[in-house]
Amino acid sequence: MKLTDTHCHLYLEHFDDDREQVINRAIENGIERILIPGIDLNSSRSAINLAERFPQVFAAVGVHPNSGSEWNEDTFAKLMKLSKHDKVVAIGEIGLDFFHEHKPKQVQENIFREQLELAKDTKLPVVVHHRNATTKTIQLLNEWYKTLEETDSELVERPGVLHSYSGDIKQYEQAKAMNLFVGVTGPITYNNANLLREVILEVDLNQVLIETDAPFLSPHPFRGKRNEPARVRIVADKIADLRGISNDELAKRTYNNAARLFEW
Repeated sequence: MKLTDTHCHLYLEHFDDDREQVINRAIENGIERILIPGIDLNSSRSAINLAERFPQVFAAVGVHPNSGSEWNEDTFAKLMKLSKHDKVVAIGEIGLDFFHEHKPKQVQENIFREQLELAKDTKLPVVVHHRNATTKTIQLLNEWYKTLEETDSELVERPGVLHSYSGDIKQYEQAKAMNLFVGVTGPITYNNANLLREVILEVDLNQVLIETDAPFLSPHPFRGKRNEPARVRIVADKIADLRGISNDELAKRTYNNAARLFEW
């Protein structure tokens, strides 16, 4: 069984004592591809450094909405330079966060738009954060997607993923119309995740990715503890159970989906 963890933050201090063991444990559990998205310039560089050390690890570069204070006139060019690395396969983690709202909404939207343009220029898909901001996120993605269509961009078929999807069925249909993938994380295993399970029962399995968001969002029965890539198998097994397919089939589908999106 080949698995992927298409979103984890292994550069964070939570892994300082056992980072290499965590990655090796993931590999031992069948995780053959791991994507580490940056949340600012320094973490983007750290993600690239880890990708250089481990063949199974790849990087995304970007500025998270909660890190927007570091954005300045030089940031775009610095991200562009980082994006040229062979192991960089996406622009992310970018998007909107109207829950924490560390920066005003309009500032977040401007930074998001700039990084969408970076993705368009580099022909790299986006990894999108959308906490409490799904409607506005989809609106901005739709505006960007139309420019991809107008320029016959290769990203039309693989524009990106809505990380740790938290929208409803209607919003999923809008995302599907843009060929966006949806990332599913540990909350799919929580007892109160009724809305997410409703979406997963309807979602096109050719658009699903499995993620941990480690060290966050540990699946049941590890909720509240540090998450790690090896636990992506729990997410995969839960989706397979909900959809009434074998664990092997779900693993194969999501592995191929990730390969199609990130071209790794």
